[in-house]
Amino acid sequence: MAAATVPVMPDAEDVRRIALSLPDTTEKTAWSMPTFRVAGKMFATLPEDETSLAVRCPKEERDELVLAEPDKFWIAAHEAQFAWVRAKLAALEGEDELRDILADSWRQAAPTRLLEAHPRLGLPAGG
Repeated sequence: MAAATVPVMPDAEDVRRIALSLPDTTEKTAWSMPTFRVAGKMFATLPEDETSLAVRCPKEERDELVLAEPDKFWIAAHEAQFAWVRAKLAALEGEDELRDILADSWRQAAPTRLLEAHPRLGLPAGG
């Protein structure tokens, strides 16, 4: 019987590597933390000493995420009025989940020209 593989917990370097692999993405320090931008528009940050990730997320979906997985997702008080959610890196289920979260946030910030050039990026498989 084969041993089950346990996903390796992603860290800040994984966030950096995956975010910067997305089209037209750059890293810029703002508010004393790394931020990631697509065509100049922010889509992810590494707050809390780089132990968590903040990403764009429509408020309705964000609220559902927090209710469904409160040990993984939360809303920072100063971001409550914005469409952002935080995720604990240690709670993510490996690099695939991190990649999905970053790509989804990237899609929300990317300009139309990039979305048209990369129509499948960040979309669920088969969706």
